[in-house]
Amino acid sequence: MSFTRTTFAARRALPACATALLLLLTGAGTAPAAPPQGPAVNAAAAVPARAPSDPAGALDAGTVARLDTAIAAVMEKAGIPGASVGLWVPGRGAYVRSFGVADRRDGAPLKPDMYSRIGSVTKTFTVTGVLQLVDRGLVGLDDPISQYVDGVPGGERVTVRQLAAMRSGLYDYTSDPTFLDALRADPHRAYAPRQLLGYAFAHPPNFAPNAKWEYSNTNTVLLGLLVEKVSGKSLAAYLEERVFAPLGLDSTTLPAGSAFPDPHPQGYTTFSPDGAVVEATDWNPSWAWAAGAIVSDLEDLRAWVPALVDGRLLKPATQAERLRTEPVGVPGVGYGLGIARVDGWLGHNGELPGYETIAAGLPGSGVTLVVLVNSDIDRGGSLSTLIGRAVTQIVTPEHVWNLPSPSQVGENRR
Repeated sequence: MSFTRTTFAARRALPACATALLLLLTGAGTAPAAPPQGPAVNAAAAVPARAPSDPAGALDAGTVARLDTAIAAVMEKAGIPGASVGLWVPGRGAYVRSFGVADRRDGAPLKPDMYSRIGSVTKTFTVTGVLQLVDRGLVGLDDPISQYVDGVPGGERVTVRQLAAMRSGLYDYTSDPTFLDALRADPHRAYAPRQLLGYAFAHPPNFAPNAKWEYSNTNTVLLGLLVEKVSGKSLAAYLEERVFAPLGLDSTTLPAGSAFPDPHPQGYTTFSPDGAVVEATDWNPSWAWAAGAIVSDLEDLRAWVPALVDGRLLKPATQAERLRTEPVGVPGVGYGLGIARVDGWLGHNGELPGYETIAAGLPGSGVTLVVLVNSDIDRGGSLSTLIGRAVTQIVTPEHVWNLPSPSQVGENRR
């Protein structure tokens, strides 16, 4: 039930694509083939950050050893090629390490300073941009989307708030079989936002606005178009000016096409016509756009999470609206306005072919967790969740990051 898959609904039939947080992108189909095993992963092979990322230094040696062992064990069991993990705990220190390989062909190690595609964590940025427009009095949370974007089925009854909260009822274009077949056949193809909406609007809404919660990438694409209409700028330019630059997020971009700055790892997926393991590194994520196409790195996400959690780019009243999370049908999990609450953690996960991400923080404690994985070939649950759970069970046992797999919770999103 990973929210973040910019993912295709048929998760088992095809690998996840830029997901959002938990439930979002689950698929239905046959389980993907197990990935080929790369070089052995073990704690001794971990690559530490080039320098301490916290003035308090590293976590105590005992905790570091437990984390190294737990992460290596998860990676070996799940066949994860590489993972970078950042955990910052005020008053205790930091844990910033990379494990495994960036490239299975030459065994090059994954390193903490590499860029990654972050999938549905993108939604946290896009919705922040929308909420800034609310703060400026240019958009109302309860305005109908038809006021800003035309052609939306029932758009006069679907509000900005409902789109951000995943309560619009609009069909998720990443569930459309025609779209999935086209993407699988040519993952380098470029898509315009209106093309994506065309796939969605070929289907009637799944339910009346606000009747229930259901993850849909269509919602966030519409919000991206709203930002462009109201601001008069491209979404990429708006986010750079109003979100990335004010926080010094110099390694975070919404790239055009398949642009992917160096250094970056290869990303492994089974989202291919025959289900074989392939590299998705240079695939074009334009199909995910406002819902999942951002590129970032460990340090920028470490800076982004506290700003997301404390709302420093928003007015307090707007942040309070954002954090009014509603249940999504899974104990301990709720969803607000482009943000999820998971056993106390606030943030989002993300998945798209070849990459998985967690970016989350514990309100009031300053604890920040970032996980980056260069595969979305899930075996026994989302790869990023497997690592996030292992880490939080050790360091924050009272708050464990755990997003159940679809097989555990059922097809909640349908």
